[in-house]
Parts: sequence; C-alpha cells; structure tokens
Amino acid sequence: MNDGEKKVRLDKWLWAARFYKTRALASGAVTGGKVHLAGQRIKPSRSVKIGDCFEVQRGYERYEIIVTGLSERRGSACAAQVLYRETETSIEKRGTEAEKRKLAMMQRPHSASRPDKKQRRQIRQFNRKS
Repeated sequence: MNDGEKKVRLDKWLWAARFYKTRALASGAVTGGKVHLAGQRIKPSRSVKIGDCFEVQRGYERYEIIVTGLSERRGSACAAQVLYRETETSIEKRGTEAEKRKLAMMQRPHSASRPDKKQRRQIRQFNRKS
C-alpha cells in the first residue's frame, strides 16, 4: 500500500505531525473548531489525503499547512516536519503576529519583583476604596 492509497484519520495525523501532544488533544481541537479544511469545520475521523490544505489554530498561532506525507505513528520532530509544508503567507502572518504580541507585552507595566508586605497592604487598601 503506497501513500496514495493509505488512509489516516485527521486526529491521528495531527498527533503524528506533532501539532498536539496527545491524540485526545488533537481530536478535541478538531471537534472544537480549531482545524479547518478549505474554511469548513471537519470531524476527527476524516481521512487525510496528500495535498489537503488545513488551517490549524494552536494557541495564538494559526498555521496554514499542506499535507505532503501520511503517517499513523508519531516519530521524531525531523520525521514530523516531512509530513507537511507550511505556506509562505502563513509563516509571514505568524511572524508579524508574534512581533505584535511582543510589542504589546513590552508596553504592559512589569515590576522587577513581587510586591512586598507593605505594597500588598497598599494594594488591598486601594482596592477597598474603589
């Protein structure tokens, strides 16, 4: 049986491609609408074919990937990278979004350490008055 005839469930493939740590997480993500095929929600039991284009959302990151290989087994990270190819637009979007998040985090006030006892009292006192 070659790769063209081979059938692999979507949740199993996402797990083998190392998008999710467990197959249950992959299945939950697909059921929860985090994985789309051509803009449509799909089921975890759907068969993956070479050439399928998926949109996978994982945390803040959104991947647009094209399936280049099939596998039911989870292998090394190098082996997992052979199973898919990320589109150029997806790579650019993820880079710009990461920069935006980084800049937003830099604008938030950040203290050097946790508040000490006196500062905690002042915070509690301030919150009671509000």
